[in-house]
Order: sequence, then C-alpha cells, then structure tokens
Amino acid sequence: MTGRRVKARGESALAMGASPARAESRAWGRFAVFAECLLTGVWIAVASLGVVTYPAAFAAGARHLRRCTAHEGGGRREFVADFRTALRGGWLAGLAGWAAVAAVWVDVQAARAGIPGGPLVGALGVVALIGLVVAGLRAAAVWEPGARWRTLLAHAGRRTVLDPAGSFLIVGGLAVVAVSAWFAAPLALPVLGAVAAAAVAVEERYRHR
Repeated sequence: MTGRRVKARGESALAMGASPARAESRAWGRFAVFAECLLTGVWIAVASLGVVTYPAAFAAGARHLRRCTAHEGGGRREFVADFRTALRGGWLAGLAGWAAVAAVWVDVQAARAGIPGGPLVGALGVVALIGLVVAGLRAAAVWEPGARWRTLLAHAGRRTVLDPAGSFLIVGGLAVVAVSAWFAAPLALPVLGAVAAAAVAVEERYRHR
C-alpha cells in the first residue's frame, strides 16, 4: 500500500510539473499565431497596392492563416502563389467593390446636397456597403484554388445575413483597423491580418455550429 501511495504521489507531482510547461507551450503558440497575423497583415497590405487586388490579397492571407492554425507548412512563397491564383477572378470582385464605393459616395453627396430623401438613401447606402465588405471578407476566408468568386460571394452574402453575430464580429475587426489608422496609420497595416483571422474564425464558427 505504501509503495502505491508513493507512486501515486510521484505521478501527481509529475503531472503538476508538466502542467505549467503545457500552459507555457500554449501561451507561446497563441503568441506565434498573433505574430503570424500581424505579418500576414503586412503581406495583405502590400498585395492590395494594385487597387483591385485586395480580394485576392485577403484570400491568400486567409488561406495562409488556415494553414498556420492547422500546423501545415507555408510561408511567403505559398502566399504569393495563392495570391496569383486568386487574382484571376478576384480583380473583377475588386473592381465591383470600388464601383459600390463610388455609388455610396454619390448617395452621401446627394444627402449633403439636401435632396429629398437623401439622408435615408445615404444611410442605406453606407449600411449596404458595410454588408458588402463583410460578405467579401467572408468569401475570401473560405477561398480555395479553383473556387469561383461569383459563387463564393453569393454564398457569403447569405451567410452575412443568416449569421449576424459573426458579421458583427467582422465589423468590429474593421472598426479596430479604422481606429488604428486614426491613431497611427502604419498600425492599420498589420491589423489587416487580424481582420483576416477574424473572418476565418467566424467562418469556422458558422461551419461547426
């Protein structure tokens, strides 16, 4: 009996000693993912310099983060390869996005000019634009080589409406980017990776709910 008690105490002590090590390992793992998000944000910012390339940039960034969280290999070369693949149809989505921004700008100018019903139209336009941005991010979060952007955006639009909680989380991420840009413009670049990560997490949450 005494031997068994000693053995049990020894195993308990080992377990207590291993627990802090596991906790430290998890903490370092989370920090590594956070650092990868910031680095991915810089990649996304650079890839978005082509004006209409931002959907492909977010798609490549989201896929990189999915590989990272799944402990799969991948780095800058894989990001560039995904970006080039996503750009084949993604530039049309980017062009459509800028067209939507232009339409909302016209609505806002109409509201400022005092046209009857202008404020309501302007407000609805801003809300619609936010919804389009969220749908675009959700589409980019699930992009895979060979996927068609039109299909991705159509399905993402439905998820944006059917999953308001997840969409609100993405809007919160966009607000963080806006605040970061207001506080110090360079901070907005790495935070873009956090927005991509939020979109990936929201899509995973929706898929497993």
